[in-house]
Amino acid sequence: MRKSLLVSSSLALCAMAFSTIAAATPADLAAQAHVKMAEARSIALKASPGKIVKEELEKESGGSGLRYSFDITAAGVTHEIGVDAKDGKILENSIDNGND
Repeated sequence: MRKSLLVSSSLALCAMAFSTIAAATPADLAAQAHVKMAEARSIALKASPGKIVKEELEKESGGSGLRYSFDITAAGVTHEIGVDAKDGKILENSIDNGND
């Protein structure tokens, strides 16, 4: 009985933690960012000039764990630029092959 209660409690805590993580809205993420979207756009365009065709703020490994991702197209090539949302550092600058 004690073991069953321990397992049930552990599962409940995991479920609560997951629901808290999964419930992060774009507004929640933006509130955590020290660098705002407009500044991140400027940083990304300096790293790879062109036209931004996709942008998002997401939790992802690397840097502070909160990053802006931009797909920037120029001369038929799309670059993926990642900008850390806490300090503005470039985390990624690669050619997007469309596999993600």
